[in-house]
Amino acid sequence: MQLAAIVVSLVISVIGFGLLGRTAVYIYQFVKLGQSTAPGVRSNEPLERTRNLFREFLGHTRLARKGKRWIGAMHWVVMVGFGLLFFTLVTAYGQLFSADFAIPLIGRWWPFEFVTEVISFVMILAIAALIGIRLRNRPAGAGSKEKGKRSRFFGSTMWQAYFVEGVILGIGLCIMLLRGFEGALGGHLSYSAHYPVSYPLVHAFDGMSRGSLENWIYAIAAVKIVISMAWAITIGLNSTMSVAWHRFLAFPNIWFKKKADGGTALGALSPMASGGVPIDFEDPAEDARFGVGAVEDFTWKGLLDFSTCTECGRCQDQCPAWNTDKPLSPKLLMLALRDHSAAKAPYLFAGGGKDLEGNEKLAEEKWLSLPDMVRAEAERPLIGTAEENGVIDPDILWSCTTCGACVEQCPVDIEHVDHIVDMRRYQVMIESSFPSEAGTMLKNLEKAQNPWGMQPKKRTEWIQELDFEVPVFGETLEDISEVEYLYWVGCAGSLEDRAKKTTKAFAELLHIAGVKFAVLGGMESCTGDPARRLGNEFLFQMLGQGNVEMLNEVFGEDTPREKRKIVATCPHCFNSLANEYPQLGGEYDVIHHTQLLDTLVSEGKLTPVTPIDQNITYHDPCYLGRHNKVYTPPREIIAKVPGLKNTEMHRCKEKGFCCGAGGARMWMEERIGKRINVERVDEALSTNPDVISTACPYCLVMLGDSITARKQAGEVPESMEVVDVAQLLLTSVKPAPASSAEPAAANA
Repeated sequence: MQLAAIVVSLVISVIGFGLLGRTAVYIYQFVKLGQSTAPGVRSNEPLERTRNLFREFLGHTRLARKGKRWIGAMHWVVMVGFGLLFFTLVTAYGQLFSADFAIPLIGRWWPFEFVTEVISFVMILAIAALIGIRLRNRPAGAGSKEKGKRSRFFGSTMWQAYFVEGVILGIGLCIMLLRGFEGALGGHLSYSAHYPVSYPLVHAFDGMSRGSLENWIYAIAAVKIVISMAWAITIGLNSTMSVAWHRFLAFPNIWFKKKADGGTALGALSPMASGGVPIDFEDPAEDARFGVGAVEDFTWKGLLDFSTCTECGRCQDQCPAWNTDKPLSPKLLMLALRDHSAAKAPYLFAGGGKDLEGNEKLAEEKWLSLPDMVRAEAERPLIGTAEENGVIDPDILWSCTTCGACVEQCPVDIEHVDHIVDMRRYQVMIESSFPSEAGTMLKNLEKAQNPWGMQPKKRTEWIQELDFEVPVFGETLEDISEVEYLYWVGCAGSLEDRAKKTTKAFAELLHIAGVKFAVLGGMESCTGDPARRLGNEFLFQMLGQGNVEMLNEVFGEDTPREKRKIVATCPHCFNSLANEYPQLGGEYDVIHHTQLLDTLVSEGKLTPVTPIDQNITYHDPCYLGRHNKVYTPPREIIAKVPGLKNTEMHRCKEKGFCCGAGGARMWMEERIGKRINVERVDEALSTNPDVISTACPYCLVMLGDSITARKQAGEVPESMEVVDVAQLLLTSVKPAPASSAEPAAANA
């Protein structure tokens, strides 16, 4: 028995460790095939990156979230057990030669044995529970309630997950059996901290002969090693088995994330670069790559992202496109890119795909020497329809609203939005291929600097509807230092009728509070957000550079950042001004209007006194919430308005559901599946509100359109409105009309 156990274990170990090491080197070399990133961008602040890695790893901060904390806790136990119980594998190798082997110094130390047993036992319970959760939530089958595409595991390679979970369960059971036989062999029949969990097994095995106990130890130690090496061999033969490889790849993927402070890759998009060098759009290099047109155009971090995907489906579960039957699943997108890049890897290793000539870069003899499947994969277009044999269908690419739910939910910090926008950039700037209706928006931005194509003089028409003066820089105000804030009204706030209600309400609140502010009027241009999210980086650069030059001149070149105060009512403008304009040389102190209003209420400069006896539900704008972590101020304002009762929707805050307008989707038709704004309004109406509130003009329009359609169908009362938080606050700050018992919040 002992000899057989030794031979089998050592042979399979040589194979297992050999394959595991070979594939680890291969993955490293494969990731290096990606394009360079700008020097220091992924490795700045190493101490902070290391601290964040430990926070995410030990604290499981991306998994231990509200609603899934038990799942996070169970995964934490399995994760810790995977590392800590490596020592039990070392012990198993020693037990092949001596049944009573223990690791020197610590092997018989009671804290080590205590922790080993407790972790092993809890790990068995945890992995059994996780297997149960996977079975219950599998896409189809008895007991799964036929979840289909609504299962977050839809599209995941289920056998791989079950295999990994089965391995962990098997190892845990082997450890407990070995502990029982070890205790019986050593005669430890009295309960102690050395055998806190396996004590019943020790008693069960008591009475067996020493020879039998030793043979059982040899056998189970060999089984434990075989199970472990079966796992090593399996993943060693499957470099794309990321459900297993993420146990190693997650560490560098988290360490090299975009933000050194540990924040998600949301807010600002990464600057457009080629070969790790930012593109000079005034004089781009002849060989500059504009976006991602082939898998080798992704950076090494992109290739690492694809290889790290755990197939957990949390991104898919939260994606507004997927939940409304669009073809986009962030998970399936990452898996498609992972599998394509792996299949194309031999071509890339041979030297192909290094420049815009593609196959011509590879010598003909090398090209012909590649397997047919590799050549076929190398010739596939990255973006293309099924008829074109494309890797990613265009409908997948253009379904994204860039809401960031996928990035927010990903436990291993994959940067889905940046990758999607990079592919859009190539399609727009090189292929000129994008939804036709978006072309009108781009032309309007080029000609009139706003998506609607209206004349700049219309940007101040809303001021004429107020009964107080609003200073306009360059017209009625010459020195911006005379006011505290520059109010960036934005295109929607200036030109869209529903959004103008928010603009006027906010301006009136600032006037009541005695806050000095000014607007730019016709000097404002679109910040470029819709152009950038669509993929037209050149147009964003043009609009952004123009605004930065104008703002720097308005504030004065020598004015410090803390005195360049800007307030914006549009989260998209807010995000561009605060997070993206620093890339263009524009450093400003930018806040959202709900943040300023919350401060003014707290300071007593605005006092809500008039009750609003209404039930409301607040919708989190994606670019205010997930992208910029502003969740509390709007809710604090609502809480301070007498009479208002806010009922949260099921999907709120970090899990908020998009209105459907982001990513330039506001200017594209939804032809596939259910409209996202209709889905969101369905959820809002489930809370039985009188009013739906938000803090974004895009959301105001999208949700308002759905409510208008329902009014026409007679599904909601005519009094139902979608209003900004500022409108609600203004209604409460102003005295109640003498002739009306209930204020009309929507008409503020």
